[in-house]
Amino acid sequence: MTSPALRARLCAVHGELRALVEDLDDEAYRTQFHPDLSPIGWHLGHCAFIENYWLREVILGEDRLTKHLAHYYIPARSLKTARGPALPSRQQLLNDVRRQQIDNIELLSTLSARTHALLEDDYLIRFLVQHHCQHIENMKLARTQRALHNGHAGFAPAVRLASAPVNLACHALAADRYRIGGRCPGSFDNELPAHAVRCGEFKIARRPVSNAEYLRFIEDGGYRTRRLWSDVGWHWLQQAGVSHPEHWRQDGRGWWFGIDGSGAHELSAEEPVHGVSYHEAQAFAVWAGARLPHEYEWEIACRAGKLSLIGRVWEWCGNVFHPYGGFTAFPYEEYSLPWFDGGHYTLRGGCIHTSPDVRRASFRNFYAPDKRHIFAGLRLVFG
Repeated sequence: MTSPALRARLCAVHGELRALVEDLDDEAYRTQFHPDLSPIGWHLGHCAFIENYWLREVILGEDRLTKHLAHYYIPARSLKTARGPALPSRQQLLNDVRRQQIDNIELLSTLSARTHALLEDDYLIRFLVQHHCQHIENMKLARTQRALHNGHAGFAPAVRLASAPVNLACHALAADRYRIGGRCPGSFDNELPAHAVRCGEFKIARRPVSNAEYLRFIEDGGYRTRRLWSDVGWHWLQQAGVSHPEHWRQDGRGWWFGIDGSGAHELSAEEPVHGVSYHEAQAFAVWAGARLPHEYEWEIACRAGKLSLIGRVWEWCGNVFHPYGGFTAFPYEEYSLPWFDGGHYTLRGGCIHTSPDVRRASFRNFYAPDKRHIFAGLRLVFG
């Protein structure tokens, strides 16, 4: 029998998924607010489909709830642009999903490790909780894009964000062999196997780069200075035409403010900046006389308790997403394997929308270097 505590956690996650759809009208439920994000309603249906796929089709050999939906809810088989119009009505989907979620919680209470190997050590329910939480984060990103689309007329911050020089206290870690990788039940395949790496001495910032420090980069002409950018980054910048973080806007006085899923808000000078791509993070690091950490350095420092403000923003690392030696795709190839293509970079730490279920030292997020709709910032390494 699966753990009662994990069933309760999955039940709570079910409620979070539904809540992110329940307050939307039918138009917002179907709208694709960003090219890289599916409509919010699709995420709800996809999570129910994935749950039914693993619990019923894989474990029980029953595809009644999945066979006719595989063409739509398996991401590789449907275009994001086509997902909104194909959704059932919002209320119908909510009713169907709620019923299936109740049935699946009941089913999990009857299954044991003797039923299927995926149930050993509660692996499958841990996998489902983490899968759903990652989609909850994407739904919140889509709601932020919705707020950006809805505009911010009339908002005027009461306090002007002032820039500040980079002033980062650092921790030095000695050259040594360190253990990295997944150490808990439910670790994803790209976190495994845990292994030792040799790492040279490095100094890593105690906290991520702040809004005020990033504003100083903007004011110092960071977006106009060619020498700060890689060739690929500069080409991207010329094409994208951006000059500030994704979630920043200015009022009529030129004062900066932020937008999130709840709408416009003042920017805190001390809070970590977010909404920047890998290219922007890399350029900032060059401007600051530093570099982005390798993800091994980040994990080593995290496990040593040297990093503060973890989980406020995803933190870009300076290396491409890659398989560890001895990597084995599990429980399916599409989660990690396609993205070991040299075109995705690793992020660590989590953001304010990231569930504690996936906010661990070994968890590896990954995105293409031009993506800036995520709540991603940066931490620096010096020397």
